[in-house]
Amino acid sequence: MLQLYSSLGRRVLPFRTVVPGEVRMYVCGVTPYDVTHLGHAFSYVQFDALRRYLIALGYRVRYVQNVTDIDDDMIAVSRRTGRPIAEIRDENDRLFRRDLDDLNVLRPAAYPFATDHIPQIIDATAQLLDRGFAYEVEGDVFFSVERFPRYGELNAASLEELARRENPEAKFAAKRRHPLDFVLWQHTEPGEPSWPSPWGPGRPGWSIECTVMSITHLGEQIDIHGGGRDLIFPHHENEIAQAEALTGRSPFCTFWLHNGMLRLDGVKMSKSLGNLVLVRNLLQRVPPAQLRLYLLSSHYRSDPDFRRGDLERLEERYRRLRVAVGEAVVPGWPSAADLPRAVREALDDDFDVPRALDILDDLAARVVAGTAGTDERAGICAGLAVLGFDFAGAPGPATGWFEPEPADPK
Repeated sequence: MLQLYSSLGRRVLPFRTVVPGEVRMYVCGVTPYDVTHLGHAFSYVQFDALRRYLIALGYRVRYVQNVTDIDDDMIAVSRRTGRPIAEIRDENDRLFRRDLDDLNVLRPAAYPFATDHIPQIIDATAQLLDRGFAYEVEGDVFFSVERFPRYGELNAASLEELARRENPEAKFAAKRRHPLDFVLWQHTEPGEPSWPSPWGPGRPGWSIECTVMSITHLGEQIDIHGGGRDLIFPHHENEIAQAEALTGRSPFCTFWLHNGMLRLDGVKMSKSLGNLVLVRNLLQRVPPAQLRLYLLSSHYRSDPDFRRGDLERLEERYRRLRVAVGEAVVPGWPSAADLPRAVREALDDDFDVPRALDILDDLAARVVAGTAGTDERAGICAGLAVLGFDFAGAPGPATGWFEPEPADPK
């Protein structure tokens, strides 16, 4: 049985879903105020591989990934460059989607933009006010964390401890009743994008956007919520509080899965630091499937350290796997039953893809040496296809499959 580590409770649990046979999966997307980088690719390739394994296990997976197209960063870049936010968003989003297509990442079943959900965000904010979980001060609406007793559970920390942490959601300190209260709706300054609301012209806060988009496209309770570890506080802590206060249903999400932070020479890769490695630049040096192999060679919860020569050191393994698969590959959706037993055991163990790849590489060496049987070659092909490698027949943009999921999962 598949077991996954959930940040909520900090333990590995048997995988169960709200609706038997269905997986509702939401992964936080990008804020397209600038180009995307290898750290983003690490996250989305890891969740793509998990999504594919769930399909191989027979689940019908509905995968949603949002775009945060209105926030402080989007506004700041627009002001600095003199370009409309929509133009900045569309240009960077187009580059981002092309990178993921090259890496054979399946497209989402829904790809919502925050600005397309303003009426739902206003309605959710009004409901939280009516239920006593929020308050309004001069056009700004705040969520009251003290009204939600379980605030802090995801981080296993008290309000006092969380209040001492760096918090990008800590706006308008003079208006907040508690240091951790966060904005659901905020007034806008002259020249900023705004929408009419019962509290005056304004725009949504960050966390309410994801809560509303998740509920809109997946329902009030979901099975998996993914994102980088840097989102655990405050973003995902806020999401839980908002969603459960809004719907009255708990848990909002059963499995909170957080990928680690990819580093460059020991330093976290981020736009703010300017130490970005771009996927499109790396793809000028290596095939997309070789870059995908690199990204899956570290466990999703680890913090890989990208260093010079890492991609080239994988070249021998990449070639061996390709030779072992051979040329006569028919694209398709393999079942978990087609996988070598040891590979399935590795994937069932908190989705240990690096161990699964080691096993597949050992089998590939046997195939290349001529000591493996036909079943072993088929097992390698199935394993690599489940992990999304196009040369093994994995459906996806790289093999001409642009649908979000198979019509009939096994």
